[in-house]
Parts: sequence; structure tokens; C-alpha cells
Amino acid sequence: MSRKLLKSTFIVGAMTTISRIFGLIRDVVIARLFGAGVGLDVFIVAFRIPNFLRRLFAEGGFSQAFIPVLAEYKEQRDGDSVKALVDQTSATLGLVLFVVMLLGVFAAPLIITVFAPGFEDAKHVIAADMLKVTFPYILFISLTAFATSILNTYKQFAIPAFTPVLLNLSLIGCAIWLAPKMDVPIKALAWGVLFAGVAQLLFQFPFLMRLNLFPRPGLKRDKEGITRILKLMLPTLFAVSIVQMNLLVDTIFASNLVDGSISWLYFSDRMIEFPLGIFGIALATVLLPNLSGEHAKNETEKFSSMMDWALRWVFVIAVPAAIGLAVLAIPILATLFQYGEFTAYSTIMTGNSLLAYSLGLPAFILVKVFVTGFFSRQNTLTPVKIGAFAMIANIGLNFLLVGPLAHVGLALATSMSAILQAILLYWLLRKEGVYRPKPGWFKFSLQIIISVSTMACLIHYTVAGSEEWFAWNMMQRIGQLTLGIMVGASCYISVLWVTGVRWQKMTTQY
Repeated sequence: MSRKLLKSTFIVGAMTTISRIFGLIRDVVIARLFGAGVGLDVFIVAFRIPNFLRRLFAEGGFSQAFIPVLAEYKEQRDGDSVKALVDQTSATLGLVLFVVMLLGVFAAPLIITVFAPGFEDAKHVIAADMLKVTFPYILFISLTAFATSILNTYKQFAIPAFTPVLLNLSLIGCAIWLAPKMDVPIKALAWGVLFAGVAQLLFQFPFLMRLNLFPRPGLKRDKEGITRILKLMLPTLFAVSIVQMNLLVDTIFASNLVDGSISWLYFSDRMIEFPLGIFGIALATVLLPNLSGEHAKNETEKFSSMMDWALRWVFVIAVPAAIGLAVLAIPILATLFQYGEFTAYSTIMTGNSLLAYSLGLPAFILVKVFVTGFFSRQNTLTPVKIGAFAMIANIGLNFLLVGPLAHVGLALATSMSAILQAILLYWLLRKEGVYRPKPGWFKFSLQIIISVSTMACLIHYTVAGSEEWFAWNMMQRIGQLTLGIMVGASCYISVLWVTGVRWQKMTTQY
């Protein structure tokens, strides 16, 4: 079973890797054409707001509530009942999203005032105009997430994981070809977001038809399923989206800092999103329907074993990724972004916030795994309480740290609140008896610490200092960065093997 899960995680991770690579290309293009300044600050705000709502209505709330119920219907009821649930859910979700979309478009200036209070008149007007274009994205991408939930429940992970590539391609195309034709070039990116939303939804249709689950919206008399989904969804709207909420809070604070602060946070966050998406989100995506299935069959021991297996992989992947990003922050950012309008100063500023974000990377992934452990059992109240506490902690830390550390303090506050959230979720899973760690965790932790420490030291003494990276051309940077990554990865894997970690055991843990 663990090999099957690992295979599914690998498939999702591979597709997500393709998407993230195109995402990096997108960010490189945007950084080169627009730089880290006023224009990009405005776009990030105009895109982050509907993207935040996407996490709430789609990935963050709806999917986590819908998949456990759909999995239960799939295991315990007939095909007609499953189809009725899909039809009614699509109608309810579509209606709610349409109303939210209209409200967002008409209230765009007010929304910008709330989420970017530091924007002066000119920035505010442009941001509001762009938000009117990007806000309908929430309708299309949330319906895309609905389709994704159906496909994932039926163990079809590859297509949904590949779909975000279309967003990146759309933004790249609009940045290169549409922007030069517009009076305000940065507005082209807003249209790229809207085009991408439509394309991603249409892309999912053939695969739903193949399952005979293409939704035909309609309100049925039997509302048991939709009622359960709504009850589960309301708390998850907050719980699973705590990271995104923290990012929005950071945006509010950053809008009052110097121009470029929002962009620096954006690019450093994008570096964190790369390993988070490739592994963390991929793992959580695969875990949710599988854990939901084990819970529906009352297989408590298998449930706990699956959680233990997932957590071991989190530490194997996330810890070295976090340390690698911290040690190689300047080399990575200089290699990817320091061209055209993106200056060495922007590289340094972004590198400082990347260092702060990297401290929280393992916690970001752990939160996704722990929250899945609650949602798969249709327990949404507990993550909500923990999420609320973490949110309050983040706001408090922002107030404490933004003064002395500026944008870096905002990133550090986000990491610290995520660590707190992960600790509390773990403690409650243990307290409820849902997760019981298998023997060997102390030895395993020492193996990870020794391997990561050796890797960090070797990279530090192998990679050149900042000044050299700023002076090198693109090919020199790529060559040196590739060398640093290969040295680090080889060292880490080798020390893991020497200390006794074996692939066979990791893939057959339970």
C-alpha cells in the first residue's frame, strides 16, 4: 500500500514539478520585464486577493469538505447517488461563487482599501482596475478545483496536478506579447489570470466525461450530502487557508513599507512554494482520499500507519529543502531573477525574506499533513481553533517584528506561526489517539540531523560568496548553482545511507 501511495505522490509531484518549472519561468519573465517595484506590487495584490478566496472556496475549504463525503458515497452507495451528489454540489457551489464574483467586481476599490491600505491614489486606482479583471478568476478556478476533487477521489491525480501549467503559460504569453500593446503594461498580467481560469476549467471537462461524472447542475430534494459538505466546509474555510491568510496579513503590513517590499515577499514565497507544491501539496492531495477511505472502513491502525509513513517522508524531503534554500538563497535568486529590471539590491532583499520563510518550510508541509488527518475524519472544528490561534499569533508577531526587521519580520512571523500551528495539531492528533508514532523516531531524527548538517557545511564551503554571484553572467551562475545543488544532494543522500536509512524500508513502512 505504501508503494502505491508513494507512486501516486510521485505522479502528482512530477506533474506539479512541470507546473512549478513553468511557474519559475513565469516569475523569471515577470521579474525581468517589470522588476521588483510599484507595478508588480500592484499586480501581486490584485492577484493575491482572488487567489486567497480560491484557497478558501476551493482548495482550502470546499475540497477538504467535499472529498471525504464523496469518498464515503463512492464506498457505500451506488453510482446514481454519487452522480446526484456531484450535480447538486456543482449547482450550489456555482451559485455561491457567481454571487461572490459579482460582489468582488463591484466592490473592487473598497477591497483594495482594506487589503492594501498603504497604497496611495495612483496605485489604488490601478490595483482596483486590475482586481475587476482578476476577480472572476475565483469562479472559474473554484469550479476547476471541484472537478479536481472528483478526479482525485477516483485516484486520477496526474491531470489535475498538470492543470496549473495553463496559468503559467497564460501569464508568460500576456507578459511577452500583450503587455507591450497596453497603455499600462502590468495590466496584461491581470488578463492573463482571467484567461487562465477559463482554460483550466475547460481542460478538466473531457476527463469528467470519461468518468460519467460531468456535472449537470440541479437542486435535488435529497439534500443530505450537500448539507454535510456545507457543515464541514464552513470551518475549513478558515482552517486550511491559514497560510494564505497570513500572506494577506503580510500584504497589508507590507503595503505600508517601502516600494518593492510586496514583490520581495512574493518572490521569496515563490521559492518556498516550489518544494511545498512539488512534495507537500502532492502528499496531502494523495493522502486525503486514501485516509478518508480508511476512516470510512474503520481501519484505525492503517490510518495511523499511513500518517506515520507520510511524516517520515516530510522530514526526509522538507528539512534538507529548507536548509538548502537558506544556504543557497542568494545564488538561487541571482541565477533566476537578477536580470533586466531586477537589481542586485532586490536579490539581497528577497534573499533575506527567503531565509526567514525557509525556517518555516517543514512546518508548512506538516500543517498540510496534520490538517488532512483531521479533515479525512470529517473533524473540521479542531483545525479551525488551532488556525485561529495561529492567525492571532501571526498578527501579533507582525506588529513586534515589522518595525526592526521590515519585510523580513513579516516572513519570520509567518514561519513562527506555522511552527506553532504544526506543534498544536500534532499534539491534538496524539491526544485523540488518531496518530500513534511507530518506534524508531529518535534514531530517524538523528539520521536526518547528521545528514542535513553535513550537507549544509559542504555547500557553505563549496559555493562562492555574494559578490561573485552578482558579477557572473547567466551561464556562470547556472553552472555554479548546479554544482552546489549536486554536491549538496549527493552529500545528503550518501550520509543518509551511511547512517542506515534505506529506500526499501521507507517505501514499505506500513
